[in-house]
Amino acid sequence: MEQTIFQHMETVRGITEQSILKTSEEIADIVPKGFNNSIRWNYGHIAYIQEYLVYGVLDQKINLPVEYREFFRAGTKPTDWKETPPSLADIYSVLSEQKIRIQQSLQGNLHKKLPKPFTNHFGITFHTLGETFLFSFYHEALHLETINRIYQSVVAK
Repeated sequence: MEQTIFQHMETVRGITEQSILKTSEEIADIVPKGFNNSIRWNYGHIAYIQEYLVYGVLDQKINLPVEYREFFRAGTKPTDWKETPPSLADIYSVLSEQKIRIQQSLQGNLHKKLPKPFTNHFGITFHTLGETFLFSFYHEALHLETINRIYQSVVAK
């Protein structure tokens, strides 16, 4: 079953990687009416939350560039950015490297109990690393759909 889970991660992240490669820097920071965030924010947020749902819930170090927390954690938005965010190429590299690193570190650990149960903003409580990891796929798909909606909104103008 573990191999199936990791294959699913490869599939989901592969879709994300293909999507970011098709996105231009010119449209990455547009926040259309009706949206709170940009395409760039959504890609960075996918990376940050995946990291949190694998390492943060275990009270381990987040292995992303320090600025990812300020740019991409839940509740942030591009209108609050005071610095230049990472390029799409940088975010792509983080997403690709993250996939490999997570698979290596999670081998045989999906059953691992969390130090304390984690409840997300949907009110869902998780007790094991496997539960948070599996939820991260759903989270990634939600943001990919948002990216698609933003893209359609931008190119339809």
